[in-house]
Amino acid sequence: MFKKFLGKKVKKSEVSDQEREILERIEKMNLTDMKSYINNNLKDFPLTSYGLNAVLKRLITPDASTQKLYISADDMDTKKKKAFELVLSTMSKSKITVESMELVRQFIETYEDIIEAYDREYKQIYTSRFQDALEVGARTLDKLLEMSQKRSVLE
Repeated sequence: MFKKFLGKKVKKSEVSDQEREILERIEKMNLTDMKSYINNNLKDFPLTSYGLNAVLKRLITPDASTQKLYISADDMDTKKKKAFELVLSTMSKSKITVESMELVRQFIETYEDIIEAYDREYKQIYTSRFQDALEVGARTLDKLLEMSQKRSVLE
């Protein structure tokens, strides 16, 4: 019952065809496309918890060929801001899992210097917004777990 909320660890060999398709499509997306996916605006490609986690993993995992992270300190500020906003928006989605929250925490750790530099340069507050987003994600998970428990009692 709780696997849906906790997020299950999947080995590469156990990835289904649907999940493989999700990974392939997300690998080809830019930030704007990822935002549309996270906001569930792609009619032929509905948002799933696996896809949400795949987007977050793409942002924090170095590219296989270049070994570079998705965002670097010398990227345009608009790219950084779009990535920050994308991660913030994931935490309010109903497809969030514990794994999603862990991936956001890893994002914050991975890009800590870039986030702080962006905040200083543009007088933004992304550092505190990320902490608030984690709290929102925790509350969302609590509500989903509570609803699941109520449904299991009714069944």
